Amino acid sequence: MPHLVAIVDDDESVRTALTRLLRSAGYAATSFVGGAEFLLRPGTPHCLLLDLDMPGTNGADVLARLVTLGLRIPTIIITGNIQESHAEAVRTLRVLQKPFDDQVLLDAVAAAIRVAA
Repeated sequence: MPHLVAIVDDDESVRTALTRLLRSAGYAATSFVGGAEFLLRPGTPHCLLLDLDMPGTNGADVLARLVTLGLRIPTIIITGNIQESHAEAVRTLRVLQKPFDDQVLLDAVAAAIRVAA
């Protein structure tokens, strides 16, 4: 059974492209329009690709909620803009600034899953 990677990003084109990329690399991939939708779905992915800048429940909110729930999901931040307000959230996480190379993303996902296993 392939590892499940969840993609949380408000940009439909990003979600579609990442879903295709991950599936072509042999991962199971599911996507969510925003943080609230992801948090409402049961299940725990093996890896989370999370945009920080989203309306409503943003990436920092998702990270805080996961901590509150005691969930340790390997997370890779994907963002076009790292703001000062996100500095604390991204200190200990892998951060990829958009646009990024496909292979860089696939390597980061593989490493996150490997470290968590």
